[in-house]
Amino acid sequence: MDLDVFMAAHGPEWDRLDQLLRRRRRLSGAETDELVVLYQRTSTQLSQIQSSSPDPVLINRLTTLVARARAKVVGTRKATWRDAAHFFTAGFPAALYRTRRWWVPVAVLFTVAVAGMGWWIAANPEVQASMAAPEELREMTRPGGQYETYYSSSPAAAFSAQVWTNNAQVAGMSLAFGALLGIPVLWVLFSNAVNVATGVGLMASADRLDVFLGLILPHGLLELTAVFVAAGVGLRLGWTVLDPGPRTRLTALAAEGRAAIGMALGLALVLFVSGLIEGFVTPSGLPTWARIAIGVVAELAFLAYVFVVGKRAVEAGETGDMAEADRPAEVPVAA
Repeated sequence: MDLDVFMAAHGPEWDRLDQLLRRRRRLSGAETDELVVLYQRTSTQLSQIQSSSPDPVLINRLTTLVARARAKVVGTRKATWRDAAHFFTAGFPAALYRTRRWWVPVAVLFTVAVAGMGWWIAANPEVQASMAAPEELREMTRPGGQYETYYSSSPAAAFSAQVWTNNAQVAGMSLAFGALLGIPVLWVLFSNAVNVATGVGLMASADRLDVFLGLILPHGLLELTAVFVAAGVGLRLGWTVLDPGPRTRLTALAAEGRAAIGMALGLALVLFVSGLIEGFVTPSGLPTWARIAIGVVAELAFLAYVFVVGKRAVEAGETGDMAEADRPAEVPVAA
């Protein structure tokens, strides 16, 4: 595309659209029809420029112009409680189900990696010695040691809030860094795997693995699943950069990015639930079997939410993206 020729041909239309949008008086019927036609043309022209001859200055101008025209033509729509209900009953579970082929393998590989590293740490005293002095290791793993007292080190409400904030940051980083080809996401996963494997290995070497699992499973099942989902979506976003499919790279990233933002909001609620479990259930005086049962029930409820509610939502046409009427106009492209 010759951008100068394109601008010369369509520039007067953009100027006319801008003039109509600046009118303070009520537009006549003919002017309103003209505004709608110019809005549709400019939306298509913006898509053409984005896909074939991107120019940041021109794209910024036309994006602003199209947004103003869209608000004028269709009016602004405020989010309602109905939108929130639709998101949590259809949009979010659909997005979770659609991305399952990314985050389920992440969960399997993470579990295998933790088991392997944990066994390696437990079976090699020299590895344990490289981590800390013997007295420090005993302090961490003994009855009433650091691993056990960690979950009751602060008041339950404050501890839940702290855990929720930290986990939400981890999930947010995984989602946000996905656009960087997913490489930072792999580092986040590796760091978390090392942390969990260290606890598994050290407590297993002290013959107290059952205690460790009784502390981590009640909240960890749901918490780690949320991390796996965030990592899977981040990796999917990174893959979109490499292979956008039949869509333009910008259009594909925009669609996947909108879905990722929605996932971040939904996962924040999931992590809030796991934070409550970690703050109030994990350090409680309940029997180990009861604490683990609560964690298992929470995890099964989430999986049912994904594979039952989410599957039905996808079959009904949900994608996890915003409603079609709220998306930017796009021009069809050849596959």
